[in-house]
Amino acid sequence: MTPQTRPVVLIAEELSPATVEALGPDFEIRSCDGSDRESLLGAIGDADAILVRSATKVDAEALAAAPRLKVVARAGVGLDNVDVKAATQSGVMVVNAPTSNIVSAAELAVALMLAAARHLSPAHAALKNGEWKRSRYTGIELYEKTVGIVGLGRIGVLVAQRLSAFGMSVIAYDPYVQAGRAAQMGVRLVDLDTLLAESDFMSVHLPKTPETAGLIGADELARVKPSLVLVNAARGGIVDEEALYDALKTGRIAAAGLDVFAKEPCTDSPLFELENVVATPHLGASTDEAQEKAGVAVARSVRLALAGELVPDAVNVQGGVIAEDVRPGLPLTERLGRVFTALAGEVAQQVDVEVRGEITEFDVKVLELAALKGIFHDIVEDQVSYVNAPLLAAERGTAVRLVTDAESPDHRNLITIRGTLVDGSQVSVSGTLVGLSQKERLVEVNGFAVDLEPTDHLAFFTYEDRPGVVGTVGRILGESAVNIAGMQVSRDEKGGAALVALSVDSAIPAEALDEIAVAIDAAKVRGVNLV
Repeated sequence: MTPQTRPVVLIAEELSPATVEALGPDFEIRSCDGSDRESLLGAIGDADAILVRSATKVDAEALAAAPRLKVVARAGVGLDNVDVKAATQSGVMVVNAPTSNIVSAAELAVALMLAAARHLSPAHAALKNGEWKRSRYTGIELYEKTVGIVGLGRIGVLVAQRLSAFGMSVIAYDPYVQAGRAAQMGVRLVDLDTLLAESDFMSVHLPKTPETAGLIGADELARVKPSLVLVNAARGGIVDEEALYDALKTGRIAAAGLDVFAKEPCTDSPLFELENVVATPHLGASTDEAQEKAGVAVARSVRLALAGELVPDAVNVQGGVIAEDVRPGLPLTERLGRVFTALAGEVAQQVDVEVRGEITEFDVKVLELAALKGIFHDIVEDQVSYVNAPLLAAERGTAVRLVTDAESPDHRNLITIRGTLVDGSQVSVSGTLVGLSQKERLVEVNGFAVDLEPTDHLAFFTYEDRPGVVGTVGRILGESAVNIAGMQVSRDEKGGAALVALSVDSAIPAEALDEIAVAIDAAKVRGVNLV
């Protein structure tokens, strides 16, 4: 490229020299202070790509000021400062570095555990105040204690490995990990109640979802050992902070190490008043190594994006040489993967991604990756990409197969995700695109034919066919202020097994799902939240 034709890459925050080196000589590199709004808006106008960390806000206004922009690269994991929806609407790719901080985050969790166990924070403060309090700050060892890992994803595994080296017995709760896979790592998989009862130390490593918010609350903390040391370096809000404060204040648990909070920045919390709390300001990714890995990773993604190649770490618009006929199926397939996981409630031993119809004349391997990306989206704490999705499947012992067939009797094209669970049962979900606008439709769930738009909030009830069920479901949802947007009833035969499939305007409360399950004597109830 000549200097006049080189794409412009705007670096809006200080990044490591390795980031610029990874970009190479093919771009015109410019810099600005992204935290200065006027400076940012003045500089982004002719940029083809922008690299940011956390201080630069790339919102609809900034995107509107950048007509040439093709990619926003966040040198880190979180995307709170990037309006992904607005970028997608503008056709701008957003990339991040989903695995850049996993070692740093795991090490910080261990550091918090050690600091809380040995009272390092108050002992340090006392010594700086001229007080020598050896007897007051007697701690406990990690050696030969039991640590419960809540969430055995990538960071959870790294923490388990490191704590095993301390001579700890490691147990874990993760409904999406198979016991055999955990056993290979020397980890005993247990249910949450067992983990709460047996743990001397607990470390949380789950993604923040509607299902995990408040997972460790007053009821759970009432069932643990009073000697428990609890660490949360994952996401704020998974541990109920009010319940945690009460448990620490009353001696219900011994100590806590916290790096994340329900609302951030958090500089004023009752938890900070307690000597048995060691807290840090979300430092999980704050190491030189993590920042360099993040910068280099997104620099490589920018190179791929501006070259028109597949960008595995794109979180919205997938780049790459993908047939135009295949591309519309990517978001549908990801959504089917997320519905599949909600229906299964666990990780399948075998997953088949079946693609049928005219689309099979093209290379559809990317649809297998899209299915895995959706399947693991709500399971792991990491950002799932086309690169790490197959690795996540392998880590959890899931065999994956792509099946193609040019014949599709009922639909022009049909995508099905079919999985075999540990007990041998099968889960399946199928979807297609209809009309000139290529609207997404669910057309099959666990063998039942349906025709439903896969909206953000869905629910599925399997029961024995009989009168009155639909009315009962509608009544309970109405009493819970949940509005039904669409409903399908399907059955294999009169009086046989039946399925109610719903799209609703808001998430159905767990209490309402439980009430429906009892009221209709449901064989299976599943709520699906895709926001």
